[in-house]
Amino acid sequence: MNEHELLTIEEVAKMLRVSEHTIEDWADKNEIPCGKFGTTWRFERSEVTKWIEKRLNTNSRPVTAAPLTLNSVLTPDRIIFLEDDTKESALQKLVEVLSSDSRVKSGDKLLAAIFKREELMSTGIGLGIGVPHVRIDSVDDIVMAVGVSTAPITDYESLDDEPIRIVCMIAAGSDQHAKHIKLLSAVSKRLKDTEIREQILASKSEQDVFDILTGKTNA
Repeated sequence: MNEHELLTIEEVAKMLRVSEHTIEDWADKNEIPCGKFGTTWRFERSEVTKWIEKRLNTNSRPVTAAPLTLNSVLTPDRIIFLEDDTKESALQKLVEVLSSDSRVKSGDKLLAAIFKREELMSTGIGLGIGVPHVRIDSVDDIVMAVGVSTAPITDYESLDDEPIRIVCMIAAGSDQHAKHIKLLSAVSKRLKDTEIREQILASKSEQDVFDILTGKTNA
């Protein structure tokens, strides 16, 4: 094996058994030895091996992913305003948004999984909130998109029979049960606040919705 071999993000992720998104995040923060060729990160095998050995042989805490917060799984560009008033259209558009993220390997598989989940039971949790969610193999790491509907989505069944206005779609890897549950809980807790929901529905921009949902703007 050539110790000077250059590895890709995918190869290092497999080597360390973490997601490609985690490796890219470490590279962006200079937490792992790497260099860029144009716009692409590359890693020298020997340097990565030394880095792993140093981490394993010191008394420092092991490297862990950042704590799960809404702003760690959501960005303003994954927030959209929905103008259609049907559940099918809303879910399709949010899948399109998530499919643009590198952590989602197949938009078609995600769409099929989302609709299969809805066939089992609607994810309308009440208070005008829908939280479609799945865990599937074709998602590398947990990710989220949000749709704010300008009109009530009347065919989105809900526990309290109220039409849906805010849709938070969550996609996670099949082995991310704990993260999945924590994020569902965090979203539900945040949106059960009446003032937060009203502020989101009154928002004029994706950035405003992001700031309110993640707590950057106090309700």
